[in-house]
Amino acid sequence: MAAAKKHKIYVLDTSVILYDCDAIKNFKKNDVAIPITVLEEIDSFKKGNDVINLHAREFSRYLDKISDKNLLQTWIPLDGETHGKLRVLNNENSKIDAAEVFGREKNDHRILNAVLKLMEEEPDKKVILVSKDINLRIKARALSIDAEDYETIRIKDIEHLYRGKTELNFEDSAIIDRFYEEGELKPESIGIEEAASNHFYILKSPVNSALGYYDAHQGRILPVQKKTAYGIKPRNAEQTFALQAIMNPDNLLVTITGSAGTGKTLLALAGALEQRRHYQQIYLARPIVPLSNKDLGYLPGDITSKINPYMQPLWDNLSFIKNQFPSGSKQYKKVDEMIENEKLHIVPLAYIRGRSLSNVIFIIDEAQNLTPHEVKTIITRAGDDTKIIFTGDIYQIDTPYLDTQSNGLSFLVDRMHDNDLYAHINLEKGERSELANLASKLL
Repeated sequence: MAAAKKHKIYVLDTSVILYDCDAIKNFKKNDVAIPITVLEEIDSFKKGNDVINLHAREFSRYLDKISDKNLLQTWIPLDGETHGKLRVLNNENSKIDAAEVFGREKNDHRILNAVLKLMEEEPDKKVILVSKDINLRIKARALSIDAEDYETIRIKDIEHLYRGKTELNFEDSAIIDRFYEEGELKPESIGIEEAASNHFYILKSPVNSALGYYDAHQGRILPVQKKTAYGIKPRNAEQTFALQAIMNPDNLLVTITGSAGTGKTLLALAGALEQRRHYQQIYLARPIVPLSNKDLGYLPGDITSKINPYMQPLWDNLSFIKNQFPSGSKQYKKVDEMIENEKLHIVPLAYIRGRSLSNVIFIIDEAQNLTPHEVKTIITRAGDDTKIIFTGDIYQIDTPYLDTQSNGLSFLVDRMHDNDLYAHINLEKGERSELANLASKLL
């Protein structure tokens, strides 16, 4: 007869709560414990406009609500019958002292001591530390503590994440000839049983080729024409698809992924400038990931001066676009004029919450450094006639508690594909320079 499964107690680290303020509700009927050190750390995050500050405040409000008539050092029920109980751990005096093992006193070691003490108090239950901090999980396992990542908001199969395109090869070139002549193809006529909305196709035969995308409204694969956007010409099929997605008025949400040098940001900016007459403003933003844990407050000057160093890649791309035209030409001057009149405006993401953005194109670069909640916050700001474009490399994460499977850009691509308002393309071929391509391949 199989042994009965142990009841589980999940101990949550600060990083989990800052990532998802509702995390304590996502462990089914298992119990959840919060070390008192985590509450101290949460308190230090409550001031500010970033998502982590919002999560800190929301979690504190929820804890205050459910503990109104209860003592938190005892197990109290969470909302509903489908959840377990909650307790705050205020005893860190375990037989094993993490500070002695690892050499110095710090909050992580106090959290580990709280977990060790809970394991002594609850020997019949399986105690698991949940943290998005890799090093804390490693330290926990070194002390024989079960530790795991918080995986509720996480892509399960990153290797098969939607890429936005399919290459089809035909022996009969007449199929592609017919596509050019008639301007459309029925998916079933070329063996496609189910086509995703706005999915792109590279059609090839031994003698010819064509580019197309599936229009769900017409139920047909339609041609994709190679377009130039504000002096920028696509150099390969994927870049052509990217401009098609950006400049299609029906695509209100666009994501472009790819490694460095594939042209993500450049195409997004050029496509937005090409459509400038159809929108009131173009907004540009990047998540600010400071070095050495120093935030914007450490930099001198007003908010524009503070964010400019982080936005330099956007200025570099705008400069490249301007230089496609002769200095002094109408197109060259137009970019500077739009910046001066704030028709082309760089905005801090921290100030987006609470706003309604109508009739704008909003480009968010390096979106892989956003959490799923931050991505949702940005998209829910969209008002009428607004297009939002996210670009980024899901394999180049700069924030410590995100990875390829838990970042907001991966989450967005996984959840949104096959939606009529959405288009996605993954850029694979580097076009920055031969030297950059060589480095990407060999280093």
